[in-house]
Amino acid sequence: MSNTSQAGTRINSLLDENSFVEIGAMVTARATDFNEEPKAAPADGVVTGYGLIDGSLVYVYSQDASVMGGSVGEMHAKKIINLYRLAMKTGAPVIGLIDSTGLRLMEATDALSAFGAIYRTQAKASGMIPQITAVFGNCGGGLALFPSMTDFTFMETKKGKLFVNSPNAIEGNYEEKLDTSACDFRSSECGDVDVAGSEDEIYQGIRTLISLLPENYEEGGIYDECTDDLNRLCDDLSACIKDPSVALSRVADDQMFFEVKGAYAESMVTGFMKINGMTVGAVANRSEKYDEDGKTDKKFDSVLTPQGCAKAADFVKFCDAFGIPVITFTSVTGFESTMCSEKKIGNAAAKMAYAFASATVPKINVVTGNAYGSAYVIMNSKSLGADMTFAWDSARIGMMDADLAAKLLFEKEENKDELAASYKEVQTSVESAARRGYVDTIIKPEDTRKYIIGAMEMLFTKREERPEKKHGAV
Repeated sequence: MSNTSQAGTRINSLLDENSFVEIGAMVTARATDFNEEPKAAPADGVVTGYGLIDGSLVYVYSQDASVMGGSVGEMHAKKIINLYRLAMKTGAPVIGLIDSTGLRLMEATDALSAFGAIYRTQAKASGMIPQITAVFGNCGGGLALFPSMTDFTFMETKKGKLFVNSPNAIEGNYEEKLDTSACDFRSSECGDVDVAGSEDEIYQGIRTLISLLPENYEEGGIYDECTDDLNRLCDDLSACIKDPSVALSRVADDQMFFEVKGAYAESMVTGFMKINGMTVGAVANRSEKYDEDGKTDKKFDSVLTPQGCAKAADFVKFCDAFGIPVITFTSVTGFESTMCSEKKIGNAAAKMAYAFASATVPKINVVTGNAYGSAYVIMNSKSLGADMTFAWDSARIGMMDADLAAKLLFEKEENKDELAASYKEVQTSVESAARRGYVDTIIKPEDTRKYIIGAMEMLFTKREERPEKKHGAV
């Protein structure tokens, strides 16, 4: 059986024990160009089939680098496409385990057509079933689009290579100078990779992610019995809010938060957690990142960056496609102000605003710090469409920092200090925002979990329609 190869071993390491059923084990390449005789190519370099993860159905393909380099040719592609068709019919996720030299050169245009057919199939499946890719070996050229066309990408930190152009093919660069195919570069600089780790960590990460995701878009979210205290106070929340990856774990059921794209655009946090047994997506502004000892490792300005906006927009669109509610922790004072950022921030911020405004899933915003200007507005504010907006009693909401605004407005006034204090009270206090209906409830930080759970229960039956059209164009 082909599933005794390394490709098969990877599948067995990922799935529940003895649950894998192989499909198409006898398929082999049929190309005979260049007067070649057909060679023995077990399973044509890719093992395909279905199995279980914690009892849930998944479809898996795993490329076999020991057979023709795991290269993609006509029959190789047909096996993957057939797997996708079954997955879409039954409404179950597809997981691809990548280790391949890429396009099968000896099959020329047949192999090129195979790439296009897979892209088209992935596009059809997008938003219908979750798609996950794990890069264990080479994933270069046109093959590099496979993970980008899917929803989440895992990558092995040492042996994984992900690239469109080889580092040595980039003018002025070479692999020893900057390995643009390495996991660190793809994770932190490109944002192509959601989770990096060893092979074992990848298997566990995929299993955890599958447990958090619905099997398809019609399932409408995923629910488990909650074993955590629904009235649990989060006493240390205000002390760790600057790193929302930590704060969100405190709020979550059993204090488990699964962060995605954690190494990319670190001032914006995205990930999944359970609230009262229900999977929710979380988006939050980060100003500090803590190390394993809880000490500040990195600091960030409380601003939106182009990369952070794009990261949040993609995440919100995924959540909306699969009926996953979205929670935001908002603490932002403006937009990043650099020459490089200015080239991209307008477009990226618009895409994030569009994603939040277009999403019809339950949306809850918690203002945890200073929330100023248009940056606050596009972070899932009430005016953008949040169903419920909570604000900590220590939060500030306004056009801009009150002291700076007062200086601009009252610099020439004799009683400028008195006017500044009055402006601060009227224009940036959380009570003022609540009086105008922009905040539903002012809460204490330690009560955050209780209020989110209550709002989620209230919004459980939410229905919201959008104007009839083919699709948006932002």
